[in-house]
Parts: sequence; C-alpha cells; structure tokens
Amino acid sequence: MLEKANLFIVTAPSGTGKTTLLKRLVAETPDLAFSVSHTTRSPRQGEVHGEDYYFSTPESFKEERDRGAFLEWAEVHGNYYATSRQAVDSQLEAGCDSILDIDVAGAAQVRQKRADAISIFIVPPSIETLRKRLVGRNKDSLEVIERRLANARRELEQLFDFLSAIVNDDLERCYAELKGIVWSQRMKTANRSRYLQGLISS
Repeated sequence: MLEKANLFIVTAPSGTGKTTLLKRLVAETPDLAFSVSHTTRSPRQGEVHGEDYYFSTPESFKEERDRGAFLEWAEVHGNYYATSRQAVDSQLEAGCDSILDIDVAGAAQVRQKRADAISIFIVPPSIETLRKRLVGRNKDSLEVIERRLANARRELEQLFDFLSAIVNDDLERCYAELKGIVWSQRMKTANRSRYLQGLISS
C-alpha cells in the first residue's frame, strides 16, 4: 500500500495505443488500478456491472451529475460517460494509485478539480502514422477514420496543458517512459526505501 497515493490522468487520440499501454501498466504495477467509469450505454457481451462500467439510466446519471458526484463527464455518440469522484477518492484513501483513461475534455475537467493530478498525453509520431494505424485496425469506415483524425488534430492542440507527453513511435520504448513517469512520481510521494527494495528484489 502506498503511503500517499497519486491520481494519474492518461489521454491520447484514438488509435495511439493508449489502451494497450495502460492495460500492461496496471497488470505489472502493484497498487495501481483503473477507476471504473459510469455510462448510460447498454452493456456489451461479457461486460460486468461494477467491473467494466457502472451502468445506469440517463435519468439516474443526470441526477448524480447534478449533485456533483462526478470528477468529469461527457456525452459521446448519444451516451453519457463519467468518472466517479467517490470511486477515485476511495482508491486513493485506500493507498492505491488511481489511473484515469479519459479524453482531453475530461482531463481538463479533472485538472480543474484536482490540481495534484499527474497528467500524461500519449501522442502519435504524426497524423499520417495515426491514419495508417487506424486503417490497419480495419475496424472503422474511412468516414469514421477521417472524423477520428480531425478529433486528433483538435486534441493535440491541448498538448501543452499536460505535465508530460510521450511519443508512441515504438511501443516498448513508450511503455518504458510511461512506467518511468509513474515510478518517478511514486519516489516523490511514497516510502522510497520500501519501493527501492521491492525493485531490487524483483
């Protein structure tokens, strides 16, 4: 358990590799966990309430939003998504670092409420590289891909609002940098001798 837990925000344009990086980071890092988001969309096959998302109706979502229950929220393609203030605080109070996988707009909302949050922006080497990655995934139509690229250009304009930026031109190197930022922050806030001993013995 950390002696002082940290709140990390990680964002990136769609197709940059953020999800792959974060899943590995959480799997390999003790006392680091995702905050489970709230959403009004229907559960997909295999998704579990309370593990993948907290699923709610639009009415109950709006009630929670209006009473200030969310650190950030957004409407995406007709559905609402949000990060619970209580869920994040519970993780931090339990001594577990919390990591938020959210978009640029959500990150701005969180930074306004939590000035101590460590914000990280993962960026592609270029828009052309991002286009090739999105086309290569073969998940979206060309129209959707162009819309994602337009969104990426707008998001990248906010790059300097983040404390750190990592270019994902090589997945392993990018992961090493991301992991380094997390552990560097921990050295500032946690019991250094205990964590260093853990690193040496691992």
